[in-house]
Amino acid sequence: MRQLVPLVLLVTLGLFAAPGVQASKKSHAKAVAAAPDKPKSKAKPKPKQPGAGEAEARLIEVYQLLARGQSRAALNISQQLVQTYPDFHLAQLVHGDILASRQRPVRGMGDVPSPLNPQGEASLTELRAESQARLKSLTERPPEGALPAEFINLSARNKHAIAVDTSRSRLYLFANSATGMRLVADYYISVGKSGVEKKVEGDLRTPLGVYFITSNLDPKSLTNFYGAGALPINYPNILDSQRGKTGKGIWLHGTPPGQFSRPPQATDGCVVLTNPDLRHVIQTVEIGTTPVVISQRLRWVAPGKAQTEAQAFRNALTAWQQAKSAGNLTDLLHHYSPTFNSYGKTLNDWTPVLRTEQAHIKGRSIELKDLSMLRWIDATDTMIVTFGEVPSGSRTGPTKRQYWARQGSQWKIFFEGNIG
Repeated sequence: MRQLVPLVLLVTLGLFAAPGVQASKKSHAKAVAAAPDKPKSKAKPKPKQPGAGEAEARLIEVYQLLARGQSRAALNISQQLVQTYPDFHLAQLVHGDILASRQRPVRGMGDVPSPLNPQGEASLTELRAESQARLKSLTERPPEGALPAEFINLSARNKHAIAVDTSRSRLYLFANSATGMRLVADYYISVGKSGVEKKVEGDLRTPLGVYFITSNLDPKSLTNFYGAGALPINYPNILDSQRGKTGKGIWLHGTPPGQFSRPPQATDGCVVLTNPDLRHVIQTVEIGTTPVVISQRLRWVAPGKAQTEAQAFRNALTAWQQAKSAGNLTDLLHHYSPTFNSYGKTLNDWTPVLRTEQAHIKGRSIELKDLSMLRWIDATDTMIVTFGEVPSGSRTGPTKRQYWARQGSQWKIFFEGNIG
């Protein structure tokens, strides 16, 4: 019996050497391990609805079984997969290749007879790109325990965080607790048709930067195009607006009926997940407090390293806190950039606001509660900090967000505003 040669070639290139990748649920994995490469009982298992990420795990398992020469087991699982998800076009393609390989040599993924090729070549190219993206994400797994360098410090209010690596077509979901952050799931995603680094309305690009989930849109209020729902993010953020970027309506959303997943670059600028994956994200994250980092290529660092790298900024933030506590307006203004702008207010307009706040504090020290710090480095080095500003002796205070930029060896605030 002939093997599916292109998939075996993928294995020889090391595509299945990634640690920590689970093929599927335990019961399913045991059944596969026990499956010999010979016909089984004719009784067909009743298909069940996989959870988030499970459809992809089963597809990868098919690849792995083919690599081991277990084409019968691979065929059985691919059959179950396409029965459960008939709109998973990549799975349908792989299943068709397995069937074809039992009758003739298969020269490549989607080996359609030549008279049919022109009609579907574009679709085949997209499916091959999706397959490569899914496999690439397995060979380039994050180091065990590592975190994206953008996550300097998350407070207890940030129960979850999301990081998107557009070069890998991957979304990483983190849980944050008293013991630190940990990666709990990662999913295949699609981004803009024209790539990334959105600049203007309608450029079909996905923005890069640090954002926050702002709402959870009810699927009943949306067209079928958005699938299981949508989570808008705050593009353009303060840094985007300062740079003159335009556009709106950037969401994390699902896929329409009949389309399980989309090619790696297939959206108008949104980040698109499969509906099962999106449902899990929607059920997990919190509105307003969940950061979403979208990067062209995430830099993974050991826990604590990002905080060490940000020590100079921590010193600047502490100096700002001390100046505000001391009530010295001149020292306080030293921490603000001449280009400061808060919703149209220049630094001259903002100075009376600071004076009023200091009068309210009355020389009391201020605490920065629930402090979170996120870093974004591109042409400039930017810090996005969120905290509750609580004067000593008070139980509550305004929740503020600041944007700081590094200017030479100094950090300066170019935006400050209350968010709650």
